[in-house]
Amino acid sequence: MSFALHPGLTPDTQPVCALCQTVGGSLVWQDNEWRVIRADDDAHPAFYRVIFRRHVAEWSELSAHERLRGMDLVVAVERTLLRLLRPTKVNLAALGNVVPHLHWHVIARFDWDSHFPLPVWAQPVRATARPAVECLAVDLVTLDTAVVAALAVA
Repeated sequence: MSFALHPGLTPDTQPVCALCQTVGGSLVWQDNEWRVIRADDDAHPAFYRVIFRRHVAEWSELSAHERLRGMDLVVAVERTLLRLLRPTKVNLAALGNVVPHLHWHVIARFDWDSHFPLPVWAQPVRATARPAVECLAVDLVTLDTAVVAALAVA
């Protein structure tokens, strides 16, 4: 598998790390340490990742300031999803087993989604009547704009 290096990524990339070599989805926001993307997931359109830009695998590798900033960003995304979408639940995860580059998943979940109540990585438990993006309370441009606004003050 080959990846094109995104010009906004940091120079300490790892050649086999997908999040070093690609943005990891649709770039929504970034600063010098973190970026926020919306994952390209048709079944879960309100699926964001808060990604540390420098390649580290573990939360404990960050400074106290970096950890605090990362959690502030996760909370800003979560609060935006709760406010605008009123999901059944917001899932937070930082696994890194498949992609060992520090990142947090922030995923709005709904009782109508194809996988609920199982994790988004499980097999679907139902078909949806219409595309998931059409079931959201707001369109993705509005959602991304609100996420950016929340991150600006986080």
